[in-house]
Amino acid sequence: MWLWVFVFGGIALAGLVMLICYAVWLAHKTADVLSELTVLADRTGKMLDLLSQIEVPPMDGSRRVGDARIVGDRDDEFV
Repeated sequence: MWLWVFVFGGIALAGLVMLICYAVWLAHKTADVLSELTVLADRTGKMLDLLSQIEVPPMDGSRRVGDARIVGDRDDEFV
């Protein structure tokens, strides 16, 4: 009878050890995911800073005439 107590006690102890190991592994993985989310938030902030620096020209066409930054905007290039 005591043999079964030791067998099931050993199985329970092994299960407890595995549960503790799994909890430690899960905590490390959670820390890794949180670290990646921090990097993602930092890169998103940098991207938003870059996007805020973009100046969109007006689309009414008045400033486009003769603008040297626009390739092919002058008629004499096509003659």
